[in-house]
Amino acid sequence: MSTSEPGPADPAAGAPSDAAGSAVPRATPLRAVHEGLGATMTAFAGWLMPLRYRSETAEHQAVRNAAGLFDLSHMGEIAVTGPGAAAALDYALVGNMSALAPGRARYTMICAPDGGILDDLIVYRLADAEYLLIPNAANTAVVATALHERAAGHDAKVTDQTAEYALIAIQGPHAARILAPLTDISLDGMKYYASHRGTVAGHPVLLARTGYTGEDGFELFTAAAGAEDVWNALAAAGAGDGLMPAGLAARDTLRLEAGMPLYGNELSTRTTPFDAGLGRVVVFDKPGDFVGRAALAERAQVPARRVLTGLIGRSRRVPRHGYAVTWDGVSCGTVTSGAPSPTLAVPIAMAYLDPEAASRARDDTEGRLAVDVRGRPEPATITDLPFYRRPR
Repeated sequence: MSTSEPGPADPAAGAPSDAAGSAVPRATPLRAVHEGLGATMTAFAGWLMPLRYRSETAEHQAVRNAAGLFDLSHMGEIAVTGPGAAAALDYALVGNMSALAPGRARYTMICAPDGGILDDLIVYRLADAEYLLIPNAANTAVVATALHERAAGHDAKVTDQTAEYALIAIQGPHAARILAPLTDISLDGMKYYASHRGTVAGHPVLLARTGYTGEDGFELFTAAAGAEDVWNALAAAGAGDGLMPAGLAARDTLRLEAGMPLYGNELSTRTTPFDAGLGRVVVFDKPGDFVGRAALAERAQVPARRVLTGLIGRSRRVPRHGYAVTWDGVSCGTVTSGAPSPTLAVPIAMAYLDPEAASRARDDTEGRLAVDVRGRPEPATITDLPFYRRPR
């Protein structure tokens, strides 16, 4: 899931404006908490969000080694309910939502008729006729509009419930033991991509075992009014166990190390799931038609025009989004995401490359593969994604 992430839609659509006509970012229910913690706040996808609290590297390492606490309340929440909800979603999305068991979740995509990705999202089936979809913040309005259109003719209701929710994530190897004393939900044996209703710190929640960091962890959907209580209870419970609040900067380096795509970088309306190496999410043998089926079926039969690849920098200069990748000085691709890796202590990047160049570069020992970093070629090595896997 992406989680959060600039997309093709205007992120400020529907937001209030100041006297000068500029869109005013929406505040999450936890804004006062972040400001009290001294967070550096930034406008992001139409929301005012914590970028970092003190050190993004320390926040990243806390998630890898202990636990991090994230405010994800900018993410969208769209309910699709009614006897025809499953059929409506089967038509609207590329996945088979009617086959999803209640209490389980699935990563999927919503595509345009030409196969381009409108958004990647997580779908929770809460009951037979009740689904909750989590689109990226910048794409919530686009997804809601598409769902309304595609649900026509089905006995299903689409409701944007984003304003009703706060979303808090606790991620890291200590997440379960920090959360367990605060909830009436048994975490032992709770499956990945599962959800349960219960309470945390006395507040009703939908608790899901999902995440966007490469670590074990949980996401807590709760009413906006109870968000501060839930956040403060988790922060207190983890105070002696290495838990730290973590902002958007750490979230981005964590997902990059885990090889997770970001909408607006690896994914866009110009990208199909097959281009991104995610063709597995497209289910052609589900009942009935779905939007984008014909275009995606055609795309699945042709060789890849580009491949999403991991790169490790061989110098200290960092590849960034939009930088050209070259083979023997000739452009062969473009960096989609790049950052210093706090875990690996080297620069890392994801890039779309020409398949032939990517194949030849795997055996490169002469530094022929490079990233153009501000006019200077910096050698890089191809590696399989993800860059990091958590210890089992």
